[in-house]
Amino acid sequence: QVQLVESGGGLVQAGGSLRLSCAASGRTFSSAAMGWFRQAPGKEREFVARIVSSGSSTYYADSVKGRFTISRDNAKNTVYLQMNSLKPEDTAVYYCAAGSPSKVVYGVFDYWGQGTQVTVSS
Repeated sequence: QVQLVESGGGLVQAGGSLRLSCAASGRTFSSAAMGWFRQAPGKEREFVARIVSSGSSTYYADSVKGRFTISRDNAKNTVYLQMNSLKPEDTAVYYCAAGSPSKVVYGVFDYWGQGTQVTVSS
């Protein structure tokens, strides 16, 4: 079982930056693939980024490529999402997710956090 708690959301002006953190409990964190998703009002949840268990490989949605960076610190059981050059369309609730690598490669995540709100003003 893995429990995930996100933090770091808030209100920022367009062009600004935020860093989201996701603290995980459980011994299996270091072997889990991790991801970030977001859901804007009235829209479906969408994939943002994911990272393999070792941190050596990452993958991004086209909409955030070059602006967002996902990373992890297995010693701290934490995954991060550094968001730069934020745009109003990045406004959403951001969710952290975890899953076994064999499932995540197919887009299946077993564990989810409660979400943190990111609001980008124009």
